[in-house]
Amino acid sequence: MLPLSVTVLTSPLLPSSTAAVRLRQHPLLRVRARAAGAASSQSPSARSLRLLEWGKVCDAVASFAGTAHGRNATKKQLWEVEDVSYEQSQRLLQETEAAVWLLDNAGGAMDFSGLDTVAIESAIRCVSGGAVIKGLEAVAVASLIMFVESLQLDIKAAMKLDEGSHSRLTALTETILDAVISKSLVKSIQDIVDDDGSVKDTASPELRRYRERVQILESRLYQLMDKLMRNADNEASLSEVCIVNGRCCIRTTGNKSSTFDGLLLSSGAGAGSMIEPISAVPLNDELQEARALVAKAELDVLSKLTDKILLELDSIQSLLQETIKLDKVTARAKYSITYDGTFPYLYLPNLENETVTSATGGSPKETSSRTHKKAWKLYMPNAYHPLLLQQYQENLDRAKRDVASAAAEVRRRRIYGQGITEDQLASDIESMKLRVSQLEKDQPIPVDFMIAEETTVLVITGPNTGGKTISLKTVGLASLMAKIGLYILASEPVKIPWFNAVYADIGDEQSLTQSLSTFSGHLKQIGAIRAESTSESLVLLDEVGAGTNPLEGAALGMSLLESFAEAGSFLTLATTHHGELKTLKYSNNSFENACVEFDEENLKPTFKILWGIPGRSNAINIAERLGLPSDIVESARGLLGTAGAEINALITEMERFKQDYQQHLQKAQHLLMQSKELHNTLELAQKNIVDHTSAQRKRRARVISEYAVMARSIIRKKFQQFQESAIAERVREEEKAVNNAKSERVKDPVPASTAAMAKTQNTDTNLGAAADDEEDGIPEVGDSVYVPKLKNQATVVKIDSSKNELQVQAGMMKLKLKLQDVKVQKRKVSR
Repeated sequence: MLPLSVTVLTSPLLPSSTAAVRLRQHPLLRVRARAAGAASSQSPSARSLRLLEWGKVCDAVASFAGTAHGRNATKKQLWEVEDVSYEQSQRLLQETEAAVWLLDNAGGAMDFSGLDTVAIESAIRCVSGGAVIKGLEAVAVASLIMFVESLQLDIKAAMKLDEGSHSRLTALTETILDAVISKSLVKSIQDIVDDDGSVKDTASPELRRYRERVQILESRLYQLMDKLMRNADNEASLSEVCIVNGRCCIRTTGNKSSTFDGLLLSSGAGAGSMIEPISAVPLNDELQEARALVAKAELDVLSKLTDKILLELDSIQSLLQETIKLDKVTARAKYSITYDGTFPYLYLPNLENETVTSATGGSPKETSSRTHKKAWKLYMPNAYHPLLLQQYQENLDRAKRDVASAAAEVRRRRIYGQGITEDQLASDIESMKLRVSQLEKDQPIPVDFMIAEETTVLVITGPNTGGKTISLKTVGLASLMAKIGLYILASEPVKIPWFNAVYADIGDEQSLTQSLSTFSGHLKQIGAIRAESTSESLVLLDEVGAGTNPLEGAALGMSLLESFAEAGSFLTLATTHHGELKTLKYSNNSFENACVEFDEENLKPTFKILWGIPGRSNAINIAERLGLPSDIVESARGLLGTAGAEINALITEMERFKQDYQQHLQKAQHLLMQSKELHNTLELAQKNIVDHTSAQRKRRARVISEYAVMARSIIRKKFQQFQESAIAERVREEEKAVNNAKSERVKDPVPASTAAMAKTQNTDTNLGAAADDEEDGIPEVGDSVYVPKLKNQATVVKIDSSKNELQVQAGMMKLKLKLQDVKVQKRKVSR
């Protein structure tokens, strides 16, 4: 119910000025008026970013940065999307692609969460301002230098994995790779400061000596306090030893006075009394002086360290800036990887053959060569709204963590023997698992965007809550993401124009300060968009022409869309309930229709877009299915008229043909994929057959060669055995013949008539024997000897006098014989 100060606005007894004053005085309306005034003061493009919830996307991307400065820099850069040129967008995309490649090949090196950039910045500010650096700040500086050194090594190692990585990473990491690392400064910091920021005892001899003095004095003080407390009469009145302003004292809680003299430092009814014993005063004074000396020694050490850092201050500042820049790019890459984004083909509107150099190191390519994308002005298959996908992923992760936590709690209770209700816990875990399964099934439904090159205005129709507004926001956010260097959350390939601005009029906003209704507010915003949009702009209009008389709203909507089609923007997407706007496609080739599919069986939208088909009215059919009386339904159809029924029937038939086409297309794509898989399988099988045949041929050749070697060896051995057996057989035959000859001589004595001849021959034989005796002797190596058993000559190869043996070479044979089995043919004769 409106308050009295508002209701009197309708009373004719009060002048309008008085009513306006009382309206402005209402506190709730003043708050709303300020908010509306702030909204109206924004530029159309800034207001469009707010309507598209671009700030939430910026926060989501920035959350992937590892440092505080990286998160702030990421948000700042993303919010500057309006001022990014086409060339800058290309560079940002190349940086993101390079960071994605680095995360795949050197992911551990891209973790910036261990850097304290706030402490590093504070250190730079202190050193440059002449102040002494703190311990934790020095540790942060050392961590930065060591991180950059490790990053250089990992990047160089990753570059060796791919030849094209140098061109891919040059723009992103050139400064980091060229940075000079001061290892001496890191060593100086590590020698002086501990990991927790405290100065080490070894930093200087004076510091060690003073700290040892402090420890001795503290020990003596505690011993003194312990003695005083043990000697006290009323021990119950003494509680404990406390430190007040660095001085050691005793806190008493009883009503009785203490048994030692001391200085009352503080007193209270609840907290008791703080007393510094007189005997402890000298030690406390000396301890304070020793601590002051320790502080001065620490300050001297840190002052010297500050001077060293001052010499490297410019290098440290450069390292910090480059690290924040790399953290910022890595945040974009991690976001793109986490939500399975796709590198978009970003082109400049109204240019036929612009060249785009890929960050993967490839050569420039013209758009005309991209035949699979040439026919589309905007091509994004399976595109997701980033915020819906983020919310779904967060809910799913949270549900999985709940299941893991519950299971861990069950294990913990079982280990420690705590009482648990098995049925209740099991039921809770099962319900959590059921929620995880349900979430996995209810993931966001992607939308296909395939807008032809000749289309300038797309009109989307369909029921409420069918996904029309989400579709508009998906296209708008995707355009902004590609422009600022983020991957598009869609399937490959993605083709999207570079827009100089994205203008949106979405939602119901009234301007109370200007007394504007919803319809007037929309018209004012659309007018501002029409004035600022150019041939490189994207315009998103939700429920155009709504909020007023349907006939006038439809006429005005048609006029607005025709104006945008003629010279208003490069691409305009509009949603509407007005049936008249569906007919623009049939009179203007720049228009295209699409509708959100509606499941009449289940009476709910499917969140899918049907292209080339205008949406039809489902109100009467829905009313009939919901049980509205048939006479009312038939009367409504009669009032609608036969023309409307025929249009709906025609649209229904078009939807059926469209669905059949989609089914056939999906089947054809499935069969094409199967044929490609079979073709690849066949090629692989053919390759395997060729490889197997080649391997078998090589194996057979190797086996044949091995058997041939074995055969030659066997033949050679058999031949040698045959030769040796033949020689032995010949020797046996000769010995047999000699034996036979001797036997014949024994049987047949020599006749008398031949005695004289025999005597003469005997004389000759004796002379020959004497000559042979002259030739006999020990041969030498190289001498030619006669082997009677072989009836052949041989050459002496080796002589073994100790065994009375020698080795001779007869042709291919080598024999080992006794000296008496050979006769020397050639000898050196000494004169």
